[in-house]
Amino acid sequence: MYKYRASGVLLCFVLFGALASAVKNIPIKLNEDFTIDDVLEKTSLFSSGAFAGDGGIQIGVGKFDVTGPAAETNMMGYAMPGQRSAGIHTRLWSRAFVFVDDNGNRAVYVSSDLCMTMQSFKMTVIERLQQIFGPTMYTHENVLLSGIHTHSGPGGYSWYALYDITSLGFSEQSFEAAVNGIVQAIIIAHGNVKSGRIFADVGELDNSNINRSPSAYLANPAEERALYPQGDTDKNMTTLRIVDADNTDMAAISWFPVHCTSMNNTNHLISGDNKGYASYLFERQMNGWDTPFVNGSFVAAFAQANEGDVSPNTRGAKCPDGRDCSMNSSTCNGKNEQCIAHGPGVDMFDSTRIIGQQQYDMAYSLYKSANTEVKGAINYRHMFVDMTNVTVVQDGKVVGKTCRAAVGYSFAAGTTDGPGAFDFVQDDNKTSGNPFWNFIGDFVAKPTQEQIDCHAPKPILLDVGQVEPIPWSPYIIPVQIVTVGQLVLLGVPGEFTTMSGRRLRNTVQAVFEAAGYNDTIVLVCGLSNTYTHYITTFEEYQDQRYEGASTIFGPHSLQAYQMLFSQLASSLLEGRSVPPGPTPPDLSEKVVNFNPPVIVDTHPIGGFFGKVYQDVNSSYKKGDEVTVVFYGANPRNNLMTASTFLTVEVQDEDTQQWSVILTDLDWDTRFLWKKHDIVGSESLNTIIWTMDPATPTGTYRIRHFGYSKNDPVSEKMTPY
Repeated sequence: MYKYRASGVLLCFVLFGALASAVKNIPIKLNEDFTIDDVLEKTSLFSSGAFAGDGGIQIGVGKFDVTGPAAETNMMGYAMPGQRSAGIHTRLWSRAFVFVDDNGNRAVYVSSDLCMTMQSFKMTVIERLQQIFGPTMYTHENVLLSGIHTHSGPGGYSWYALYDITSLGFSEQSFEAAVNGIVQAIIIAHGNVKSGRIFADVGELDNSNINRSPSAYLANPAEERALYPQGDTDKNMTTLRIVDADNTDMAAISWFPVHCTSMNNTNHLISGDNKGYASYLFERQMNGWDTPFVNGSFVAAFAQANEGDVSPNTRGAKCPDGRDCSMNSSTCNGKNEQCIAHGPGVDMFDSTRIIGQQQYDMAYSLYKSANTEVKGAINYRHMFVDMTNVTVVQDGKVVGKTCRAAVGYSFAAGTTDGPGAFDFVQDDNKTSGNPFWNFIGDFVAKPTQEQIDCHAPKPILLDVGQVEPIPWSPYIIPVQIVTVGQLVLLGVPGEFTTMSGRRLRNTVQAVFEAAGYNDTIVLVCGLSNTYTHYITTFEEYQDQRYEGASTIFGPHSLQAYQMLFSQLASSLLEGRSVPPGPTPPDLSEKVVNFNPPVIVDTHPIGGFFGKVYQDVNSSYKKGDEVTVVFYGANPRNNLMTASTFLTVEVQDEDTQQWSVILTDLDWDTRFLWKKHDIVGSESLNTIIWTMDPATPTGTYRIRHFGYSKNDPVSEKMTPY
């Protein structure tokens, strides 16, 4: 969900009507022990064509930190201007998987703990990979980048205005953290390629997702709904077990559709949400709980699927008095602001834990039972499409066309996972709208009658595709299929609803079955390569709930994607190439940033950075919460990439040496930042450690690390 609050419209006039400010490049700390030369030396064998025989496959896995600025940066997903980062609960990671077949064909699948993959990411990642590996090894065609859709990560990383409004423009720090982490993960995976095997299994996971727009789902034909006894959400989880030639565990990938909105829009701590926690549990289990998390070689991705209308808040949407919200409009007494969905836990952290734990439990079980081997050639097809004017043809007849991008009134209503404001409601397909917001929308770009007719019955709130000189959302869109043996990955550039995903899978499955392939495993890889909001079925679109209002290319969007993916599948099976299509514009020089930089860090007279402001108690019981507060600096000064803002350490009774047991990537720790003075140059950095009941008796200490900007006219950062 990329939810939009209507107040952001007013902000956009200030943001994009003013002069562009210079975007600052903030240094990103990298893994200093890892070099490109090491990678190229390790992988020279594979570029020479010496591959394993007998239909074998080679696999490489890698993981790298993509955590963005932990302070003063708007979080991507809920689009709440006031939801700005102020610390870390768990770090964010990019997990890469490189597959190479006997003929030297290779493909890359990446799942990142990011809200989505922006076009800015894909274009820059490919550019940087080609600078390292040459122009043909990694391309748009064979690299598929996907996001898990956490709503608790720093944003501001799109080249398009609609997604950067609440972030006060483009954040170079957020962008670089994401792009650098994705590239590094792929480099590591490239350097680890070795002979291996892949096994798959599928199981049903209950009590972990619900449909948040059930009335729209019911608009689909009854005979179609009857085909799916699972109901209005997909319960299937598909898990891959990846091992090397010696049957040593290497990695797991699990696809399951559920929004990463267990952490709600009041959260200010960076978090991988439920899927991030599931990955954490799996990797800890396989690498050993005593192994430092960043050093473990096993990689576990919990990938996103067709989660468009799927919520983790399994107790459903309730009004403050406990009544169910209105089903069609998701309102309480006609207002949507108080209709809020609740997860299974006592708070959002507990709900994140529960939904993450359930995904991990099912994935681990499937990992152990997986015995269907995935083997065969690697192939792929990719093309860019101008989605503003695709003519949809079915059975030789024109059934519709796509439109220039626009969002409807229910877009501003948000969802029950995070409601909007200003009396917008879901299920709003009134063409009259609100006079004030009609004026605002017309000021941005007044829809033409052709545009109004194309999007009907959607009442257009923001005609983002007709903003001049640069549209506010992408319009040259990638569609991609990657096959690894009988595994078919559909790189979809947005959020497909449950039924949309089913129809797309069925369309592609039918193409493969017609060619005699009856054992394919077709998976929707959501939020891949570019973000274009939602894709509903034609019937769901008529209902104009949030997802329908956010289907930006109009009511025939799904049919267009079905047609395009069918063409890709056919060309792949027939060995035909496809035209590359128009190249998306590079807007990297067009972005603006209005988020003020860190000017200077100070501490009280007589103090120093890292001095304790509020100390711990002298002793604690197991299960207690330990809190310590330090005089610190702004976390934006250095993201501590592949490092940490904190450590929890235990002292060895015999040697008196200290050993790190937890860092800021661990579930049991929280790092919180806040300003301490009116000027805003002093920071108080709080570290909270919730002790596991199994924590051994002993002597522990908590340390805080960071960088301070001591001189307002210098860019030098000083570690403390």
